[in-house]
Amino acid sequence: MKSLYLSLICLLLFSACKSDQSEAIKTIETKELSIAEKIANAHGFENWNNVSEVKFTFQVDQDSIKGKGRSWTWQPKTNHIIMATAKNTVKYSRNAMDSTHIAADRAFINDKFWLLVPFQLVWDSSAKISKATKVHAPISKTELHKITISYPNEGGYTPGDAYDIFYDKDYVIREWIFRKGNADEPSLTTTFENYKDFNGIKIATDHKQEGGKWNLNFTDIKITLK
Repeated sequence: MKSLYLSLICLLLFSACKSDQSEAIKTIETKELSIAEKIANAHGFENWNNVSEVKFTFQVDQDSIKGKGRSWTWQPKTNHIIMATAKNTVKYSRNAMDSTHIAADRAFINDKFWLLVPFQLVWDSSAKISKATKVHAPISKTELHKITISYPNEGGYTPGDAYDIFYDKDYVIREWIFRKGNADEPSLTTTFENYKDFNGIKIATDHKQEGGKWNLNFTDIKITLK
């Protein structure tokens, strides 16, 4: 009888533990993602852990004049970087930089930010992200959702900057406003268009100002998975 009683207690404890585990799993599975996470995921963030190398060329074309591009090779796992321009080639590691690498690294941070804005929303933990609102986008004038990401006044190469990001119902970015030093007036307003898929990473390859005569764009994009 005593043995039966102990068995019943053990069974009840096991059932309780199993129930608690199920509830915990259910809580994790149903946890609401942040807006930043939803935007990142809409652009393929779930595939980023498998990326071993990123190659791209950053350039700005104005009117009929094609810009002089900067070509990059970046290995995210090791932070090894190669910058190639018409003038020179620079190789360095972000884990072991010295003063001779600062100019190249400033350019890399800028160009990589433009390339992977949706992922920066979750990478940049020091930045603040506002609540989402519905507004009319500055260029297309269509109704989109808007969040603002603002950076602290200290740290990084361009402290205090802010970006108003306009995204659609599928959490895909369509336009943005850059405001230097979080100024009230826009410093630069562009589209996010001509999206292409690179091994599951969705990238806007063109960023045009209103009128289409200025285009910050990416070519030679290659994303290699491990």
